[in-house]
Amino acid sequence: MPSKVILVRGRGARPEPGSTDARTVSRMLERGFILLAGRTNPAEAVRSMFSPNDRVGLKINAIAGRALTTPPEVAFPLGRLLVGGGLAARRITIWDRTNREIREAGYKLNLDGNEFRVFGTDTDGVGYGVEPLVHRDIGSLYSKIQTGLVTASISLAVLKDHGLAGVTAGMKNYFGAVHNPNKYHDTNCDPYVAQLFESSPIRDRHRLTILDALTVQFHRGPSHHARWAERAETLIFSLDPVAADAVGWRVIESLRKAKGLPSLAEEKRAPAYIATAERLGLGKAGTANIQIVEDEV
Repeated sequence: MPSKVILVRGRGARPEPGSTDARTVSRMLERGFILLAGRTNPAEAVRSMFSPNDRVGLKINAIAGRALTTPPEVAFPLGRLLVGGGLAARRITIWDRTNREIREAGYKLNLDGNEFRVFGTDTDGVGYGVEPLVHRDIGSLYSKIQTGLVTASISLAVLKDHGLAGVTAGMKNYFGAVHNPNKYHDTNCDPYVAQLFESSPIRDRHRLTILDALTVQFHRGPSHHARWAERAETLIFSLDPVAADAVGWRVIESLRKAKGLPSLAEEKRAPAYIATAERLGLGKAGTANIQIVEDEV
């Protein structure tokens, strides 16, 4: 059976660079969940993916600052959607590597257990595990948020070009869950992205990929360059982490072609880790094995 990938476009979701309309995003999220789960309303869709007993982590990527991070206007509507499906707000954590990066991305830190918690791995009392986990070519300390706090994980990543990996999306977002991602950038990050995702702290908890393609950095990423950033006003959803990234790759290639840029393969940085992930049985990457459903709100 093909893996389903949902693309939902929202007119006005990003009315101008750096601005996000949370109401439009909320409608996009609801529609994405309904189409992905094949349910009649968003609450049923959430319940088909998550249990009220889950502790859900929303793994954002805040390294590029406010201009190129999934903003609070996406993460908080997603949290509220989960609450509408039966999860308590205190069981939802929005997180990334450092508190500084999270604050610079526009979030207010919160450790209060009665609301969505928002904090980084470097928070006092959190940190990384003390014993490295070794898996294939990976050897890392994992964030205690990923290994101990959450039982279900959503990769809430920004879709971006990457100077070494070619594409950074849902799977590579988990580089922010280990202490030494700098060790995994050789050979276009292949096989490291796939192997890290395959490791038990990631694969056993990952439940859903949502790619923020409201603004897509299609060249000169992963940092923000306005000249090469396109307001696509799209969110991409999939239960298949490989299919989500494969479709994200196609979006970037389409934008590059439209702007007269060479393909990532021509620049010798095609994201080979996506095919590696497929070979490892983590999901599907081939066009014939992916069902793309597009909608607009």
